[in-house]
Amino acid sequence: MPASDLTLLIETALQAGELARGFVGGALDVQDKPDGAGPVTAADLAVNDMFEDVLRTARPDYGWLSEESTDSADRLTAKRVFVIDPIDGTRSFIEGGKTWSHSMAVVEDGIPVAAVVYLPMLNKVYSASLGNGARINSSPMSVGHQQSPDNANVLATKPSVDPRFWPRGVPGMTRYHRPSLAYRLSLVAEGRFDAMFTFRPSWEWDIAAGALILSEAGARVTDRRGAALKFNNKIPQTDGVLGANPVLHAAFLDKLG
Repeated sequence: MPASDLTLLIETALQAGELARGFVGGALDVQDKPDGAGPVTAADLAVNDMFEDVLRTARPDYGWLSEESTDSADRLTAKRVFVIDPIDGTRSFIEGGKTWSHSMAVVEDGIPVAAVVYLPMLNKVYSASLGNGARINSSPMSVGHQQSPDNANVLATKPSVDPRFWPRGVPGMTRYHRPSLAYRLSLVAEGRFDAMFTFRPSWEWDIAAGALILSEAGARVTDRRGAALKFNNKIPQTDGVLGANPVLHAAFLDKLG
C-alpha cells in the first residue's frame, strides 16, 4: 500500500537531512541567483534533485513547485502539488548555522493538506496533516495563549516593526528573529513564541508547510491583511503572513489598521 502523503514527506525529509549534512564544512559552490533572489549552494541543488526524484516518482500525477526548479504552468491544472523549499535559510546554512530547514508541503486545490518542516542540525521534525493536529518529533503541540500584542514575543524582521506598517502605533512587543520563515511558523506552533509576521511578498515554498503546521496547532494564519492564504498561484507568492492564536491574531490586525 502506498505511504500517506505525510509519511512520504517525513521519510523524504529525513533522507534530505542526511544528504544536506554531508555538505556541512565542505565546498558549497555558492552562487547568487538572478534578480537579487539570494544565494544558492550545491547542497540546495542536490537536495532539490533528490526531492524531485523521490517525490515525483512516488506521486507522478502531482504538480511541482520548488524554489530551485524551473517553474511550469502544468502545476496549475494539477489537483495536488508539491510545494518545496530544499533548504529554507540558505544564508544560515552557508554561515554554518543550525536554523535552516527542509520545507515540504502537499497542496490540494490551494490548501495545504500535509506538511513537514525538518531541521536536521537540531533534530526537529515538525509535521501536520489537515484536520489531524500538529506534532514535533511525534509529540502533539499547540500555540500559546498570549492575548496582548504589547506583551507578545514575536518572530519578525526589523523592517516589520517600522511605524509605517502600524498606523495605530507599534505594539510594545519583543522582537526575535530566525532566518527560516518555515522555522518561524513552526516555533509559534510549538508555543515558544506568540506570533510571527512578515509584510513582504512571501514565496509559497517558504510558508506553505509552516502555515499548515501553525494552523493545525490552533493558530489563525493569514496574509498581512487578514485574508485566507491560497497556494499554487500563477505567481507563487502571498501578501505577507501573519500567524498567532486567534485572539492575538485579531489584536494584531486591529493594530495594523
